[in-house]
Amino acid sequence: MVGRHPGYVTTQGEILADLFSQEGYPVLAVSTHRNRYMRLVDIVGTLIRRRHEIDIQCLQVFGGPSFVVEDIASLIGRKFGQRIIMFIHGGAMPEFMARHPRWNQRVLGRADIIVAPSEYLARVIRQYGFQARVIPNVLELQHYPFRHRRQLTPRLFWMRAFHPIWNPEMAVRVLARLKQDLPEATLVMAGQDKGMQRQIQQLVHRLGLDGAVRFVGFLDMAGKAREGDAADIFINTTRIDNMPVSVLEACAMGLPVVATAVGGIPDLLTDGETGLLVPPDDIEAMVGAIKRLLNNPDLAGRLSANGRRLAEQSDWTRVRPQWEQLFNELMSGTSREAGEDS
Repeated sequence: MVGRHPGYVTTQGEILADLFSQEGYPVLAVSTHRNRYMRLVDIVGTLIRRRHEIDIQCLQVFGGPSFVVEDIASLIGRKFGQRIIMFIHGGAMPEFMARHPRWNQRVLGRADIIVAPSEYLARVIRQYGFQARVIPNVLELQHYPFRHRRQLTPRLFWMRAFHPIWNPEMAVRVLARLKQDLPEATLVMAGQDKGMQRQIQQLVHRLGLDGAVRFVGFLDMAGKAREGDAADIFINTTRIDNMPVSVLEACAMGLPVVATAVGGIPDLLTDGETGLLVPPDDIEAMVGAIKRLLNNPDLAGRLSANGRRLAEQSDWTRVRPQWEQLFNELMSGTSREAGEDS
């Protein structure tokens, strides 16, 4: 897992490993190698060499190229009689399952329990004959200072990776359209460059937005708190999504969220209560939603307060008991629920 390196997003697997270590659980976490082949070697070596120390294998499942690792790791775990939890992630997972149904059936069939962070992915899993228990992504809420917002200014915050899936171009074009009526509008764009940041910077220049857009790179926790506190509205422009931690982080800080209604977003956010939802790639709709927030303090205040309450459901104090119940069931032998034929 590459998230422990500066400049990379920390995955839920790494966060959970650290939190359970702090709680006194003996945890083996692999692997920190950047190279995927070295990660595979490290994972396989650890599973074999330390097999007598492992009761439960908690496997993060993302699909894509990493599914080879997930296939091999689960096969080794099953061979050594380990109990296997598969934690499904990623908005692209439904498409991957549709393209490789037999492969997914084989690998997911090795799980004792499948966990999904959203009802959206749980529904997808059920289509293939598997049951998934929903446990939300975890936040350590004390790291996210809350500011209740009612009277907003057009200071926008966008925080994803610069990649077509997350559609950073839409964020820039929303700002350009918004500035036609609100020349004071600004945008902060944060995240790892996945090959698209230069293209977005060029678009900013072509649209005459150089002084209105600030690129702040990948943000650590202190950076998120700083930029989140300075902003008033969080925009999520993605084309594919599941249960994005960045949206939960924005909610935790009291930022009203305007998001494209894709993937698991409608399961996460209730339109008009915990966020405003717009169609994907619909610039005018997102601009309209932002103006609604700017012109309606009651709506902004409701979204700000309700967003914080939504984020509280992902606080470690609430998520930890759900994982511990699952561990207890596995260790007592009372759970083997992943597949109908298991």
